[in-house]
Amino acid sequence: MSKCRIPAGYYNPLSVYETQCAIEYIKHNFQKNLCRALNLLRVSAPLFVEEASGLNDNLNGYERPVSFDVPDVGAESQVVHSLAKWKRYALARYGFRPGKGLVTDMNAIRRDEEVDNIHSVYVDQWDWEKVITPQQRNLDYLKEVVQRIVNAIYVTGETLKIEYPQIKVTIPRQVIFITTQELADLYPDLEKGSDKETAFLREHQDSAVFLMQIGGKLRNGKPHDGRAPDYDDWSLNGDILFWNETLGRAFEISSMGIRVDKAALEQQLALSGCENRKELPFHQALLNDQLPLTIGGGIGQSRLCMLLIGCCHIGEVQSSIWDDTTMRTCRDRGVMLL
Repeated sequence: MSKCRIPAGYYNPLSVYETQCAIEYIKHNFQKNLCRALNLLRVSAPLFVEEASGLNDNLNGYERPVSFDVPDVGAESQVVHSLAKWKRYALARYGFRPGKGLVTDMNAIRRDEEVDNIHSVYVDQWDWEKVITPQQRNLDYLKEVVQRIVNAIYVTGETLKIEYPQIKVTIPRQVIFITTQELADLYPDLEKGSDKETAFLREHQDSAVFLMQIGGKLRNGKPHDGRAPDYDDWSLNGDILFWNETLGRAFEISSMGIRVDKAALEQQLALSGCENRKELPFHQALLNDQLPLTIGGGIGQSRLCMLLIGCCHIGEVQSSIWDDTTMRTCRDRGVMLL
């Protein structure tokens, strides 16, 4: 069933050709701004990894990776869900030192995704990771990095509007930091985490929001949202959210955080019932102190283009596949899906 919704009176402020130009502008300039803000180097990254490596991102645990065999290698491979683990492994192999990091284009297929205005089976994001010191594994450093990312988004949006004055989107620079438990306490009558996020962003439209501590159970016994237990430290992670005026809802741009150290990995694997993962190569390397301490995340490329241009559907800024009802609805309302 289609979950596509076209807001009343919506129109893309740019022509299809101008939209393509704006996408190129955003992707080129935001990556430069991000690299400058966080001291990152662009590297190449895999589209798929060996299943036995443990390097694939397990997301919420129920998503099925796209798998295939490679007969000449004698291995089963999986298209990556994200590069959350691979990046940390790469930082160690490539000899990155504290204060330096990497960024790469990540392209994934998430076939179990429920597609709607902001979700697609095709995922494109900037995956970044940076080596940190033990002294930087704290909330203050996490907040500093979040502010630097929001600044990079703000600058990209402001310069985009110079190129395309017809774009009227306003990107805030201020960030509000709030935990998932604090959010739950504010809206006890709202069941879904996404509804709580939208309620809070509706009241704070002039700020970005960093929603912290995602993955662990709240006082009601349920997590705000799922997170794999073996990359983010659930006490030092979060999502960067903006108010999306076009869609009238909270809009996630990035999931990120300080990564697990040995103690956090042991604890979170136990809480999740995933202790069998300790035998995988990635987890063995982490438990044996062969991987650096890091902070990292993913920043949605199509999501950022949607937000900065003011598009109502992710299909306006990326090529994917959609159900017949979605395509008919968009066609009837003059929304061009790529």
